[in-house]
Amino acid sequence: MRIHHLNCISSCPLGGALMDGHSTSLRGRLTCHCMLVETNDCLVLIDTGFGLRDAADPHSRLSRFFLTLLAPEFREEFTAVRQIAALGFDPRDVRHIVLTHLDFDHAGGLDDFPHARVHMLSKEREVAEAQRSLLDRMRYRPQQWSTRHNWTVYPAMSGEKWYDFECVRQLQGVPPEILLVPLLGHTLGHAGVAVERTGGSWILQAGDAYFYHAEMDLAHPRCTPGLRFYQWMMEQDRRSRLANQQRLRDLKRNHGKAVRIMSSHDVNEFESAAHRVITALPGGPVRA
Repeated sequence: MRIHHLNCISSCPLGGALMDGHSTSLRGRLTCHCMLVETNDCLVLIDTGFGLRDAADPHSRLSRFFLTLLAPEFREEFTAVRQIAALGFDPRDVRHIVLTHLDFDHAGGLDDFPHARVHMLSKEREVAEAQRSLLDRMRYRPQQWSTRHNWTVYPAMSGEKWYDFECVRQLQGVPPEILLVPLLGHTLGHAGVAVERTGGSWILQAGDAYFYHAEMDLAHPRCTPGLRFYQWMMEQDRRSRLANQQRLRDLKRNHGKAVRIMSSHDVNEFESAAHRVITALPGGPVRA
């Protein structure tokens, strides 16, 4: 299977270097790292980033709080559906979308793929639909869920193992090389998505299980203060989030040659995987 790495609209959070570790202005820059997987039969999209409707009318789709805090760079050509077409594919061939979770910056493009079956953990749907807290109502946006009739959900504990992690295999209609790996904490139904590459190695898209590449440092894990605060603000289960970060470090320590771990928002990880700068579309300037 071939994997394409897509930055589906960057966010520019207040805080500059306190967020991303290197910006010189008041705002930093984070990726929205999605993956397009070519299989023998169809295309599978892992997360969607922001979508066309978000870019066209963000104030009707997203909360004022997060629009102010994150200031996404809304450019239609960076939506997943436009990038997929630019790669020469028919977006209608995206038959499946596998979500790490339903936060607004991961699920905004669901509307752009009305024929795709959407896969997620059942707890994620439950909590998102409940809208229990103000933060839940700001992060989970039903305005983005016009295709909820296509959702298929799975329990987190299926008894299967992937390395030392529980996992959900046999997603309906999805090739067996793509797995949901529960990584609870950021949300109560948060998951990573593992994709087996030719030769038996894996990519684990860990979503928002962590935000900054140095959090996976084996000797001295660390995070920028801004992203540390943001993770604390957004977490739904702190103990599980921190425990899963340690489990990811253990996975890297013990199986780093077989598994490449990436998060959704780290610039370094995206540019290393995609071999281009985050401000470039596929085929654009390579990473310096």
